Amino acid sequence: MTPLPYPALHASHGGIWIATGTETRAVSRGEALRIASDTPVILLNAPLIGQRLGHPEISGLDVLELFAFLHPARFMVPTPKGLARATGLTMPDSDADVAGLLRDATERLLAVADGVWPEREGAWHSLQSLFRLHWAWAPALAQRLAKPEKAERWLFSKLPEWEERAPRPAPRTVTLDDADIAVRLARLTGDGAERRQGQRDYAAAAAAAFAPREMRDSPNLVLAEAGTGIGKTLGYLAPASLWAEQAEGPVWVSTFTKALQRQLAHEGERLFPDADERKRRIVTRKGRENYVCLLNLEDALQGGFAGRAAVLAQLVARWAAFSADGDMVGGDLPGWLPTLFRRNGSTALTDRRGECIYAGCPHYRKCFIERAARAGADADVVIANHALVMVNAARGHESATRPSRYVFDEGHHLFDAADAMFAAALTGQEAIEIRRWILGPEGGARGRRRGLAARLSDVASYDDEGGRAIAEAVDAAQALPSDKWLQRLGEGDPFGPVEALLAAVRGLVYARDTNGSADAGYGLETELAEPDAALVEAAGPAGAALDALVRPMIALGRRLEAVLADSPDWMDGPARARIEGAIASLGWRTDTVGAWLALIARVGGPADPQFVDWLAVDRVEGREYDVGLHRHWLDPSRPFAETVLRPAQGALITSATLRAGGDWDVAEARSGAVHLLRPAIRFEAASPFDYAGQAEVLIVTDIKRGDLPALANAYARLIVAAEGGTLGLFTAIRRLRAVHARIADRLAREGLPLLAQHVDPIDTGTLVDIFRDDSRTSLIGTDALRDGVDVPGDSLRMVVMEGVPWPKPSVLHAARRLAGGGSAYDDRIVRARLAQAFGRLIRRADDRGAFVLLSSAMPSRLLRAFPEGTPVARVPLDEAVERVRLSLGARMRHEARATA
Repeated sequence: MTPLPYPALHASHGGIWIATGTETRAVSRGEALRIASDTPVILLNAPLIGQRLGHPEISGLDVLELFAFLHPARFMVPTPKGLARATGLTMPDSDADVAGLLRDATERLLAVADGVWPEREGAWHSLQSLFRLHWAWAPALAQRLAKPEKAERWLFSKLPEWEERAPRPAPRTVTLDDADIAVRLARLTGDGAERRQGQRDYAAAAAAAFAPREMRDSPNLVLAEAGTGIGKTLGYLAPASLWAEQAEGPVWVSTFTKALQRQLAHEGERLFPDADERKRRIVTRKGRENYVCLLNLEDALQGGFAGRAAVLAQLVARWAAFSADGDMVGGDLPGWLPTLFRRNGSTALTDRRGECIYAGCPHYRKCFIERAARAGADADVVIANHALVMVNAARGHESATRPSRYVFDEGHHLFDAADAMFAAALTGQEAIEIRRWILGPEGGARGRRRGLAARLSDVASYDDEGGRAIAEAVDAAQALPSDKWLQRLGEGDPFGPVEALLAAVRGLVYARDTNGSADAGYGLETELAEPDAALVEAAGPAGAALDALVRPMIALGRRLEAVLADSPDWMDGPARARIEGAIASLGWRTDTVGAWLALIARVGGPADPQFVDWLAVDRVEGREYDVGLHRHWLDPSRPFAETVLRPAQGALITSATLRAGGDWDVAEARSGAVHLLRPAIRFEAASPFDYAGQAEVLIVTDIKRGDLPALANAYARLIVAAEGGTLGLFTAIRRLRAVHARIADRLAREGLPLLAQHVDPIDTGTLVDIFRDDSRTSLIGTDALRDGVDVPGDSLRMVVMEGVPWPKPSVLHAARRLAGGGSAYDDRIVRARLAQAFGRLIRRADDRGAFVLLSSAMPSRLLRAFPEGTPVARVPLDEAVERVRLSLGARMRHEARATA
């Protein structure tokens, strides 16, 4: 085989290099762009390289795309180090040699196509389509990949079909024995493991959630705060798995972050070492919008996508044929793959608009979503998330297989998850989605989307009343906002009663802006109180239009239920399943429109003390993207307790920061326990870590608030002193970007890579994977990193926060602050955020680290957020840098010498 004719290009904050077959040389940015435009070049993560060269649209032969084609459903850390590991090469010592590594790694990857490898099946078929799409790697692969002698099984012929099973019987009533729990825990922790009394006590306390319920609508609720290092995952899996085995029923373990879901799936290996048994008895469930929709994928493959998006569809099809679960968000699809395709359209490959036609789909029997739901019905442990649990309970989904026992890990997030779930928003974006769901494609719209009439044409032909209801709903939906609604609002020319209402909302919000936010480009909001005449006048026609819409929707739902009861001749099993799905979708949207009507009734009417209502114009960097009215529960734990906890037999709510640095009243209020008849059982276990010896908190006293150069300088000096391994947390994206722009090159000259959320074109999960993989790399970001990062060891040895994380002074926060005790409510939120951020630092017994707060305005009363015994010092920046250099930098230098 002839040597690769393509040069390789590598760019970092430290420089730019081109490697050919004979040499590697440093080049200027202009020369690199000229070479890349003249000839195909080998790149690693083209969007990232393009950003560093100041040319985001740069294209070439991206090694990540080649890897995704050859090894679908395999993960590789998308860095030179990760590429070297994946191809069995040695990582170069310097950035200057990385371009040569790219050429060598490409040769090794292309050599895979010369033979037989585990993911060979379907590759030739996919390559023919990619060739027609002018994929950059197609010519090189075509020289190596021979046509198979036998016809390949490709995606839709390769995927297995799920099978219907008889409904699972209700769980048996059992009482767990303490000795059995201890034996199960010992088995999970492994032979020879250290006996940890805190973990044993925790497991015994968690078992109370699995005891038989004594009163109707009064679950056995356990609130358990277990400090980091207790081992709470195995602590609750011991009684949970034992109960599932003895009662023959499922336990749903609900998390907030995808990182914990992955950790739980990994811990399942301890429960069931055999892979086939584990797959059968532990199932991960997510919302349907996380899974690839096979019908959407087929549409994309058959011409629904064009250009680069069509290439992505082919690579996703390769992945779907080998995926364990079809999960595109946090599953075995590499998170970096969609980010390689700007304006990629990957979200169009999932069911994000609730348009599933269920049994009417030709791929229904192979659907990943349906397979997961059926597998979960027969599993012992279902790993879910807070949002899915609440959606299923609130919308009556899967009521026949509703679990009776829950474990809510990361329980400190339940309040926020419930806040999002049980809220209502009458906005342009929300309204146009319902219009599209009812009407289907309008004008020149492409795609497979079908309106209500098309989806239920057989019902309309069979049932006159149902047909009339469909026609009336279609007619009423014309009053909802349509395409270019936001442009019309800006021009003062709304069309229809609902757009007129949104225009009045927009006008009032801008009129009441008092702090200059309109000029600053931030989102705007104001209370829904004392509305002006324009808003009151617009509310009446908008309410009438929505009432005209919701009435036929309710009538249609009832007629569909009647059709199911009649079971006409044309209704076979698939048709029944499709109509059942339509009933569920109708119910969801009927509830949504009903909530809108209640919100409109509030305009000019009395306030409901259970809710907080406001008006908002949502903007990003000055660009409006939505306008509307919003309603949130003042206490969202109330509907959570009513819909999820009350019907359950038992639940465990657990977290390392459940009390938010306060007392048990806080935990009970935010978990919904106060809304149950039976009091919750409380359990507390302090962390076994020696925080006095393993960590310190440094409060830097000489960084002036608002001094951006000083803030950037502080971050740079601290990261250099620690020699990387830093997680930097910001409360504002603008400051994050400004600091990154000032320090990235400076750190690169020290050999310290810097990653940044909202800057680097890489998804957050992959950023954390890269951060975890290199102890000299640092990562800066916002709130998502404060809660979703689990990086034990030296890769995370310092956390730096730009300031005290005070809550944003929104209308909603102001109402809850007033009801929750004023400044004490703010303090609870800040303590919880500080505790969660500090909790990223020490994850195991041999971790060492520093927590640095760049704010002299840190009140002493908030120091309770940190574990008891943690040393706290208020010091100037110079002293903080020296302390970090001596404690963390010296340790890294010592370990580097020992390794060498």
